[in-house]
Amino acid sequence: MTGPRVLPVLLVVLVMCGMPSLGQKKKEMVLSEKVGQLMDWASKRAVIRMNGDKFRRLVKAPPRNYSVIVMFTALQAQRQCMVCKQADEEYQILANSWRYSSAFTNRVFFAMVDFDEGTDVFQMLNMNSAPTFMHFPAKGKPKRVDTYELQLRGFAAEQLARWIADRTDVHIRVMRPPNYAGPLMLGLLLAVIGGLVYLRRSNLEFLYNKTGWALAALCFVLAMTSGQMWNHIRGPPYAHKNPHSGQVNYIHGSSQAQFVAETHIVLLFNGGVTLGMVLLHEAATSNRDVGKRKIMCVAGIGLVVVFFSWLLSVFRSKYHGYPYSFLLS
Repeated sequence: MTGPRVLPVLLVVLVMCGMPSLGQKKKEMVLSEKVGQLMDWASKRAVIRMNGDKFRRLVKAPPRNYSVIVMFTALQAQRQCMVCKQADEEYQILANSWRYSSAFTNRVFFAMVDFDEGTDVFQMLNMNSAPTFMHFPAKGKPKRVDTYELQLRGFAAEQLARWIADRTDVHIRVMRPPNYAGPLMLGLLLAVIGGLVYLRRSNLEFLYNKTGWALAALCFVLAMTSGQMWNHIRGPPYAHKNPHSGQVNYIHGSSQAQFVAETHIVLLFNGGVTLGMVLLHEAATSNRDVGKRKIMCVAGIGLVVVFFSWLLSVFRSKYHGYPYSFLLS
């Protein structure tokens, strides 16, 4: 009697022991299918466009042994998101650099969810701005650091590559397509300067013109003090537009970042204040008619008051608690 009773117990034990292996094989089959699908799409297009179904199945749902970098954007013309288009260009450069890299593997995939193609994804993630870059790790849920700080770091491909290296330990060497516009413009400028020097070779007194050198130095100072070098290094967006409300922000609300439009505004304000100061100086030192000097004085005071007040308003919007204001007594 012992033998027949032991046999069913052994069968149950064997079945129970075999169940995890069957489940594991099923997970491996699902994972292999997902990776194969992503690799097939990545071979055709560096950035995989996703809707809600693809996002939930390939990015959110386990199993997953790969990371996905997703750009949430709004590229449709009616959204009028110029920043989205600029960020998309950099994102495409980065994704293509990874796709054609000799180190390319299935560890990282690049994807995109457009607001008009995946509105449900935006709602699921409580996302109300674009563009936004997020990293979905191979294991676990995204953390706060898995959301790219676009307003602080800009959307340049090199900056995105550094962030991806921090999150995934995958290092991508950004390969930009050749751009001959810069060398051509530099060559044209040098040719023009060389031609002018050659034509005026018998009279080079213009090289000693103090006014010309002063204007050149002033332009350089205005460009640097307005943040143009910061723009070149960080590659910030020109402005930010909320895809839902349509509100466009030209001034960044933080003192740690700025928009390109903001630097142009500051450049204009600094230029207005400088012009006002020049007019005041000319009114006080020139030998012109008294009436003209009065006009120059009034115009100079008006420029300084108006543009300096606007400049302070920009500072107060960025540096919260900025106590100073401009008062004409």
